[in-house]
Amino acid sequence: MKQLVLKLAPPPPPTLENFVVGANAETLAGVRALLQGRAGERFLYLWGGRGCGKSHLATGFVHGARALGLSTAWLTPGRDALDVPALAAHDAVVVEDVERFDDAAQVALFDLVNRLREGTGLMLVTGCMPPRQLSLRPELATRLGQGLVYQVHGLSDADKEQALMAHARARGFILAPEVAAYLLRSWRRDLPSLMALLDALDRHSLVVKRPITLPLVREVLGALTNGKKP
Repeated sequence: MKQLVLKLAPPPPPTLENFVVGANAETLAGVRALLQGRAGERFLYLWGGRGCGKSHLATGFVHGARALGLSTAWLTPGRDALDVPALAAHDAVVVEDVERFDDAAQVALFDLVNRLREGTGLMLVTGCMPPRQLSLRPELATRLGQGLVYQVHGLSDADKEQALMAHARARGFILAPEVAAYLLRSWRRDLPSLMALLDALDRHSLVVKRPITLPLVREVLGALTNGKKP
């Protein structure tokens, strides 16, 4: 039987098009409307727990803005300098994890928000809780809450299983529900890792000329865990 070293390719870059919606249809529509100038606001705040999809939407927003020819800037606490004049000169600005900003950075961010409001820039901010529940300066929390505010809900296991089966159909094969459930139980639970594994399983199944069934998946996962060829 032919053998193949199973290589897990990196997941594709996050976009609004490959965001798995789950319970976030209204949130995704809000981000799209912001980009298209249909939101009635130029500021949007996304909040939710770790791994819920905030960063995916923020990255998708940046890609979408660039596709429209807008200049973009991305600000992450502890990594990027908060240069207010330089940031305010961009058409679209993303600020991640606002709860991690210290007091001086919050003052500068408040200034940035005001400058963008006076111009035409778009802004997307993410945080772990609604603005007024964060330990932020009151004036900044108020400003962030004056735009659109959406909670980003993490995907349920059922959502992930449906996403895997839909991805399989897009690649031209049928993934049985029990196989999708097994992948979710036996591999890393974040969807990009699961999608990358499914892509690799598809390539491997074509080489060995076997369908993607539970026996093949167990064999491949065992090989990956033990560092052997499947």
